Amino acid sequence: MVIPQARNLHLSRMNLVRLKGLPILQQLHIEEKLLRASSENWCIMNDGTNDPTIVMGVSGKPAELLEIESVLRDQVPVIRRFTGGGTVIVDQSTVFVTFICGKDAVPGLQLYPRSIMSWSSLLYNKVFQGTGDFHLRENDYVFGSQKFGGNAQSITKNRWIHHTSFLWDYKVRNMAYLKNPKRAPEYRLARGHLDFICRLKDYMPRTIFVDKTVEAAGTEFSLRPIRLEEIETHYESEYRPSTSLLTEQELKSDIASEQELKSDIASEQELKAATASL
Repeated sequence: MVIPQARNLHLSRMNLVRLKGLPILQQLHIEEKLLRASSENWCIMNDGTNDPTIVMGVSGKPAELLEIESVLRDQVPVIRRFTGGGTVIVDQSTVFVTFICGKDAVPGLQLYPRSIMSWSSLLYNKVFQGTGDFHLRENDYVFGSQKFGGNAQSITKNRWIHHTSFLWDYKVRNMAYLKNPKRAPEYRLARGHLDFICRLKDYMPRTIFVDKTVEAAGTEFSLRPIRLEEIETHYESEYRPSTSLLTEQELKSDIASEQELKSDIASEQELKAATASL
């Protein structure tokens, strides 16, 4: 497609990186490097990733969020990323869009999560104009009351990142690896995964979504296409990302910790019950 030309010469310049099928771990490593080591603005679009992979927020606890025994049995990779947000399972049917910006890239934008979320929802309003009942609900992109886009952010002194996993489609069986989180959006109303989410493909063709997102970004920034190889060459050794693939031992240790905690709670409850009966 043709990259939209900025009509306003005062728009901030943004590097646009279009990818297809890049492993999500490699993508997150690149994003973290660009947040920490670059001073430029970036939009990274990755149309699908290779194998099904679970991605957790920086403070996520596997035992609380995952059916770990099933994850280990089926050898599903688990990544702890450098940003906050919830837990998702991604694959070839997930479309990733990331914005990495300096503090002055968007005029008037304050470096707070809610302000960045509000800005992003206005951008995606342009993408989904006339399509479904799109809006930002708490920290999710939804059609009506069903989520199709999950967001995560990280904010430093002078820069911020906002990245989204869009569920163009999903496999029902993959959702079984995820537990219902203890902390969930209020509008979820304790719904299971399959009642809570929807497929973007039911609302918009994949290529149209990608093209419209580029067009919307082109109304906010002056876009400059750049190849992945240019990033990897320039930032090859400048920053070592904290995003990591969890080992089997780490996942097993988390199971043991959870079981120990449950045992302690049960013992405490038994002690209270025995004391009350005296």
